[in-house]
Amino acid sequence: MVTMRDVAQEAGVSPMTVSNALTGRRPVSARTRQLVLETVERLGYQVNVAARSLRQGRTGVVGIAVPTLDSHYYSQLGHRLVLAFSQAGLATVVEETHASREGELAAFRDSRLNAYDGLVIAALGLSEREINALSREVPVVVLGEQELHQTVDHVSMPNLEGSEAATRLLVSRGCRRLAIVGSPSLDDLADFVVPEGAAFTLRAEGFLRAVREGGVSATATHAGVTQAAGVRCAENLLALDELPDGIFCVTDTLAFGVVRGLADHGVRVPDDVLVIGFDDVEDARYRVPSLSSVAPDLDHLVDEAVQLLQRRIADPSAAPRDVTVGFTVVERESTTRRGR
Repeated sequence: MVTMRDVAQEAGVSPMTVSNALTGRRPVSARTRQLVLETVERLGYQVNVAARSLRQGRTGVVGIAVPTLDSHYYSQLGHRLVLAFSQAGLATVVEETHASREGELAAFRDSRLNAYDGLVIAALGLSEREINALSREVPVVVLGEQELHQTVDHVSMPNLEGSEAATRLLVSRGCRRLAIVGSPSLDDLADFVVPEGAAFTLRAEGFLRAVREGGVSATATHAGVTQAAGVRCAENLLALDELPDGIFCVTDTLAFGVVRGLADHGVRVPDDVLVIGFDDVEDARYRVPSLSSVAPDLDHLVDEAVQLLQRRIADPSAAPRDVTVGFTVVERESTTRRGR
């Protein structure tokens, strides 16, 4: 059986370095960590979770709770988190909360009852007070857009800035009649609540900011979060007196539905209307037309979530961190008119 010493000898490092690279207990360079992981893979080394649990009083298992796995974004995020924790020598249990307060409370309960070492949760339904209280019972990293005032470790996406940049792209491409898909209204954004959480509100705020800056007209439509909802939103826009010439969708999933809904009525993207999404899921580059999208730095988001949870498990009293990852706007066919 391959041991940690075998891995250390093969990689030319100490056993302690191998341990730190796999557990994140102490920092190692990215180059050394990669070397150790490649050596582990090549030799087929398996972390002895049971033995480590006895030594550390831990299970070697963490929970991942997301609203749904039937989603381009959350299935991609969950997959990346599972891989990253596996590389860190931790097993994972993934569950759906169905974007409900009850489901999120259940994730914390399951973490306690099953003695998970910690929990990463994309929380939409819980209040700051509830998250703060529950975080005292299990190490937690929260993914999402709640204003948690640095009470727990928190990793968020650049929702406002990303949507603003996406909308500016539409304006720069000559669009003057814009629409946002995924927002019930553009009035009193601070007051309305959608089940999908604060991310959609922030993306609407970014959209509206760019609309005002560009001096263009705008409308909004909302029918849910699925591709079918995107089709219904496209039909809503087609019913207007004048079809928008640029559409920002708050998720790529909605954008896929919008493009389909427009095509069903003979409206072509990008010839007749430009469309851009948010999340840059893998399918975006393979659709016809390929979808322009805001690409959050998911590698950074996943790395931060894993490292912060390992840090919180090792030191429950550590000061909480609040991280917002960066983004790029990836332009593809859906915002590139022929001849450009």
